[in-house]
Amino acid sequence: MSLKCIIVDDEPNAVNLLELHITQTTDWQLLAKCYNALEALAFLKTGKADLIFLDINMPQLDGMELASLLPKDLKIVFTTAYTEHAAASYNFQTIDYLLKPITLKRFLAAQQKINAAFMHSRAEETPAAEKDYFFVKSGKTLQQVRLQELLYFEGEKEYVRVVTTKGETLAYKRLKDIAAQMGPPFIRVHNSYIVNTSRIDKVEENHLFIAGKRIPLSEKFRGAFMELIRQRFL
Repeated sequence: MSLKCIIVDDEPNAVNLLELHITQTTDWQLLAKCYNALEALAFLKTGKADLIFLDINMPQLDGMELASLLPKDLKIVFTTAYTEHAAASYNFQTIDYLLKPITLKRFLAAQQKINAAFMHSRAEETPAAEKDYFFVKSGKTLQQVRLQELLYFEGEKEYVRVVTTKGETLAYKRLKDIAAQMGPPFIRVHNSYIVNTSRIDKVEENHLFIAGKRIPLSEKFRGAFMELIRQRFL
């Protein structure tokens, strides 16, 4: 999922580490690195972000004070070296609370929560009429694909194979662009696959099965996938 994010932290080393995690493990767009709350507010007057990584202990305005001034649709991941603010942080539109130094393992866990949260919110925002079907351009043909018939997308370099109950279509499109457009029940489970969870027959360890196709489930996407699946547990 492609998101637009900013970092707000008065510690350059912490900013650099978080930037490294973002660039190495996501396709998110890092719009700005702000070193105090006033810089962040100035940026947000004209810039539009989905997500803010927000340090708590900063001069002038601390992270909690800044959070109360942020747009309500801007999701927050708090970053701090202290645990005592954890409970209070969830008074805001908070997805996660990361303790410094932020390890790669902990960042990947947060990434899964972030992706799951945005997929859920975007699915709720999409008008019902837009969920019924879409068109795929294959060569000179525009092929209609009904969502209820869609099984999975399979990435093949610069192309994506769109597999439905009626057949397959090869589209000149990147898988990450499709991931940014599709909400639940569709979810990315591997660098090469997006699946329709309503069409999954079974999940076995690190694989899932759809219409006889064995599809790998990678550790990178497992957390967000299982979060979506848990909503259908008995």
